[in-house]
Amino acid sequence: MTETPAALGYRMPAEWHPHERTWMAFPTDNPTFDSPEHLHSSRLAWARVADTIVRYEPVTLIVNTGETETARGYVSPEVEIVERPLDDAWMRDIGPSFLLGPDGELAATDWIFNGWGAQGWARWDKDQHIAEEIAGLTGVRRFASRLINEGGGIHVDGEGTVLVTDTVQLGEGRNSDWTREEVEAELNAFLGTTKVIWVPRGLTRDYDEFGTRGHIDIVASFVRPGVVVAHTQPDPAHPDHEVCQEIVALLRAATDAAGRTLEVIELPAPTVLLDEDGEPVDYSYINHYVANDAVILCAFDDPRDTEAQAILAKAYPTRTVELVDAREIFANGGGIHCITQQQPKAG
Repeated sequence: MTETPAALGYRMPAEWHPHERTWMAFPTDNPTFDSPEHLHSSRLAWARVADTIVRYEPVTLIVNTGETETARGYVSPEVEIVERPLDDAWMRDIGPSFLLGPDGELAATDWIFNGWGAQGWARWDKDQHIAEEIAGLTGVRRFASRLINEGGGIHVDGEGTVLVTDTVQLGEGRNSDWTREEVEAELNAFLGTTKVIWVPRGLTRDYDEFGTRGHIDIVASFVRPGVVVAHTQPDPAHPDHEVCQEIVALLRAATDAAGRTLEVIELPAPTVLLDEDGEPVDYSYINHYVANDAVILCAFDDPRDTEAQAILAKAYPTRTVELVDAREIFANGGGIHCITQQQPKAG
């Protein structure tokens, strides 16, 4: 039997652990970006995130083969560019989940990626290899899991607890033939966790055609051990109003791996309720990224942007909270956390 990361003393550290770098992927021509204008505006949005993060830590941008010159026209000269065959641009989901060993050595968990449950529009022939490519680029040991999973489907506290949703981990197209206990065993084995907290589902729009079917990283995330921020929708007219109430209640009743009852900080959704097509939005401040000395926070040109900024500044008192417009990223089905992946500092 192959030794698992947990058996060897590896664990996934929390996002606030010091980083060596951030990994991102550059939008390339695919069904997500369905016109030259859409592709251009998306590249500008991704570049704004990369250029903000690189002021705080190194950023490596994976670009599709032959697109280095194009990408260089969008991002800061400080952003490192590496070419690898690429389908899409959601590095959180296609990249590895980095681990640290008992002596601080770096390793990587490589989940099975199949286009968010083998969705009809998705392309993953190339993206399914990106985690392995990055493990090779960093020169670290790679652990291949049998679980169909994405980085946006998990959130860890670094002390043994992981948050997940039922509809991702046990959903059709992913691991519907697994039991809950089997999923927990695999997560714990490949993350070094000991406690899995299950949330029933994600936000309403995440079940649309281009959604992830319930990623946790738009719903709730740890900000320190024992403390989570949770998305809330104050407006009863929005379909997420009751969804969020249920999730907050569940989290407040949950305990972590250390036996602590979770403290839940509510992070209200932006005031906008509908997008330009008249559909409910899933704009969320939960989908932020914690970098060295900074929190990169989704902004929506909304009155609640500064409220969310203040809440996260209090949660991360030693970090600068940078607001970056994320509306174009959300229009493609994700947010700032979805397009970034941290590589923790070894040692």
